[in-house]
Amino acid sequence: MQTMKTNFSRVMEQIDPAPLSRWQLGWLAAAVFVTTAGYGALMPLLPRWLEMMMQDASPGEIASHVGMLSGAYAAGVLVGAPLWGIASDRVGRGRILIMGLVGYVVSLLLLLRADLPDVWSLYLLRAATGFFVAAVIPLVPALVAAHTSEKLRARRFAWLSGLSLVGFLFGPGLIALADVLAGWLGHSETDPERLTQIVILLSALLGAITMLGLAATLPSRNSLDTVKTKSSAPFRLWDVLPLLGLSGTVMFVLSGFELGIVLQGQKHIDLSSQDIAWMFAECSIAMLLVNGILFFTSILENTEPRRLAGVGLILAIGGLFVLGQHQSQLWMYAGIGMMATGTGLILPVIAYLAAGTDSQTLGTTMGSLAAAAGLGQTLGSSAGGWLFGVVGQHSFSWLILPLGLTLLLLGTHSDRWTMATTMPR
Repeated sequence: MQTMKTNFSRVMEQIDPAPLSRWQLGWLAAAVFVTTAGYGALMPLLPRWLEMMMQDASPGEIASHVGMLSGAYAAGVLVGAPLWGIASDRVGRGRILIMGLVGYVVSLLLLLRADLPDVWSLYLLRAATGFFVAAVIPLVPALVAAHTSEKLRARRFAWLSGLSLVGFLFGPGLIALADVLAGWLGHSETDPERLTQIVILLSALLGAITMLGLAATLPSRNSLDTVKTKSSAPFRLWDVLPLLGLSGTVMFVLSGFELGIVLQGQKHIDLSSQDIAWMFAECSIAMLLVNGILFFTSILENTEPRRLAGVGLILAIGGLFVLGQHQSQLWMYAGIGMMATGTGLILPVIAYLAAGTDSQTLGTTMGSLAAAAGLGQTLGSSAGGWLFGVVGQHSFSWLILPLGLTLLLLGTHSDRWTMATTMPR
C-alpha cells in the first residue's frame, strides 16, 4: 500500500491544512457524541410513549411502530447524507454542520408539542431528525480529515468512532438523569410522557450548546478555500464504490446481528432482558477496546488497510458461525465478542481510507459513505427480522454469506480495491 501512503502525503502537501485546536476538535467530537446519545436515549422510551398515543394498539403493533420509527430515522440519514455532503463541498463544511445541528435541535423541540395529531407526525419528525443528523455524520470526519496531518489522522478517526459508541452507551444515562429531574420537579418517575419530554429537552440542550461551541470555534473557511489544487478531480462514484459496498455490507450484517440478539429473548426463555442488555454492553465494550488500540498505537497507519479489513471480516464470520451453532450463553458471549471485535476493526479502516480522497470532494465522499451505511442498516434490520422469523437462531449463519462474498472479493480483486480506495490525484 505504498501508493496509498504516497497519495496521502501528496494530498496533505497540496492542502496545507490549518491544524485544529483542542477546542475545535473537542466541539467536533461533541457533535458526534450528542447526536448518538440523543438517539440512544429516546429509542427505549418510544414503546411507552406510543402506548399513550395509541391506547387501542396491541403490543405487536407498538413493536412494529418502534421498528418503523427507527427505519424512518435511518431513511432520513440515507436521504440527507449525500445531499449535505455535496452542499458542503460547495458552500463550506462548517456552515452545513451548523445548519444540521440547528435542524436537529428544532426537530427535537417540535416533538414536545402536545397537539401532535397522530403517530404519523412522529414519523415525520423522526425522519427530519435523521435528515439533519445526516449533516453531522459525514461532515465531522470530513472536517477532521481536511485539517489533520497524516500522522494524526488514524488516531483521531479511531477516537471519533469510539465517541460515537460512548454516545450510545450514554443514552440510558440521560434517561436516569431525566428520572432525577422529574423527581425534583414533582412529577412521577413512572409518567412516560413527562420523562420523554425531559429527555428530549436534555438532548436538545446538549445539541444547542454544541452548536454554539462549533459556531464560535470552527475555522471560518475550508482548507480547500485557501489553497486550490490543480490536480483535483471531480467526484466519481465508481472510484469509491468498493468502500461504499464494504460499508453497506458491514452495516447490513451488523444490523441483522443486533436485531437477532434482541429476538433471542423471544426464543430462549432462559435469557432475560438483563442478559440481552449485557450482551449489547459486551458488543459496545469490545468495539471500544478495538478503537482504543487503534488510537494508542500506529497499527492503522503502518498496516495495509485491506489486510486489516480482511482480519475484521474473518473475525466477524467466526463470531456469526459460533452464534448460529451455540448451545449455551457462554458461546453466545464468545460469538458476540468476535463479531463486535471484527466489525469494530473494519469501520475505522473504512473511515480512514475515505479520508484519503480528494479534499474538494471529501464532503461528497463522506456523505455517500454515510448513505451506504444507512441503506445497509435499513435493509439489515428488515432482512434480519425476516430471517429470524424463518430460521431462528440459524439466521446468524445466513448472515455469513454477504461477509464471505466481501472477503472473497477483497482477496481476489485486491488491485481493483486498492486502486479504488487510493484514487489517483
